[in-house]
Amino acid sequence: MSAAGEGTDTMVSYLIRNAQILDGAQQDIHIADGLIRAIGTGLDVEADIDIDAHGLVVLPGLVDLHTHLREPGREDAETVLTGTQAAAKGGFTAVHAMANTFPVADTAGVVEQVWRLGQESGYCDVQPVGAVTVGLEGKKLAELGAMHDSAAGVRVFSDDGKCVDDAVIMRRALEYVKAFDGVVAQHAQEPRLTEGAQMNEGQVSGELGLGGWPAVAEEAIIARDVLLAAHVGSRLHVCHVSTAGSVEIIRWAKQKGWNVTAEVTPHHLLLTDELVRSYDPVYKVNPPLRTEADVLALRKALADGTIDAVATDHAPHPAEDKDCEWAVAAMGMVGLETALSVVQQTMVDTGLLKWEGVADRMSHRPARIGRLPGHGRPVSVGEPANLVLFDPAYRGTVNPDSFATRSRNTPYRGLDLPGRVHATFLRGVATVLAGELVERGGLA
Repeated sequence: MSAAGEGTDTMVSYLIRNAQILDGAQQDIHIADGLIRAIGTGLDVEADIDIDAHGLVVLPGLVDLHTHLREPGREDAETVLTGTQAAAKGGFTAVHAMANTFPVADTAGVVEQVWRLGQESGYCDVQPVGAVTVGLEGKKLAELGAMHDSAAGVRVFSDDGKCVDDAVIMRRALEYVKAFDGVVAQHAQEPRLTEGAQMNEGQVSGELGLGGWPAVAEEAIIARDVLLAAHVGSRLHVCHVSTAGSVEIIRWAKQKGWNVTAEVTPHHLLLTDELVRSYDPVYKVNPPLRTEADVLALRKALADGTIDAVATDHAPHPAEDKDCEWAVAAMGMVGLETALSVVQQTMVDTGLLKWEGVADRMSHRPARIGRLPGHGRPVSVGEPANLVLFDPAYRGTVNPDSFATRSRNTPYRGLDLPGRVHATFLRGVATVLAGELVERGGLA
């Protein structure tokens, strides 16, 4: 069986019956040769596999702008294979792999390596993100043009994990990527304001005696960068927005007509800094969990479109980096396999978004920001069959032992969450079926 639409004469065809396409009525979907061939009621077509999708919602394949796959260098935490398997189980058909690997993805050679590993995995498309600066050190621009011209075709650049805090370097990066319609994705963190910080600066940090991470450390960088982006006429994307103040700055920039986009993580839509009272390092993340007021502001901003996308910031760590004292624990959480469930709980079940809005924030807009043709497309006849069948009525307890990711640092262990991915299709071939991974070959 072909995994990518090549050799389509051997591909399996599917008839998905009684599926709810976004917020519409139940219809049948015929998939063959990598494409959506027909949509209608009571379709009378031949197919190799017949799926009764009654009660399931059909979404376009999800696109993650912010995934840490760790390979090369930290295969003890994740590999491209296990990370893309986790992505498929979460309903993602494309992920952007961040550059903070070992070695750093700051050359054409490294981004091509990551891209080829994604081709070999076969579970979702992997689009490497190139580093903005050499070694993520913030001192000298990396080979932005060479990474774009490589086989990986890099369009998104980020030093994520670190902030490009030098205004001159940031300006040069924004100017450089204009030549090929690239985007700089900024990790907004003023380093001098967060030295020794362990959690959100506020009432809880004061009571616990932990070093505080002030909201202004994020907001100051965003304010600077939206002004820089406007000045040079370039594209800026703000990673993992976490404060109400950041939302207001981004809203202002958009009202000015500037080319600024932003993402929010599922955990910043649900969790607050009150959880740090447990001193459980699973809740240690960058940027930190904020207050309830911040969470509500982020949900509202995602609903009204001020925040464009949900991005997981999937950050796997081996047990020894998390099962330790808070002060020395690594920052980050896994999130690919729970993202859609968290969005259902925080945005759909609360009435803030309908499924059409979820498709916009988790597929259409991320694909547009990352310039991924073939992804983020409507569920329509003739379009690539990148699809997710999701069961919103399901409710279950999160058990990380069932995860495909190599790491287990989830903040949702033991929590009841709604929804479950029933099937994921990448260009007409199932990567997940009935909630289980399908054995696959590579994409090449």
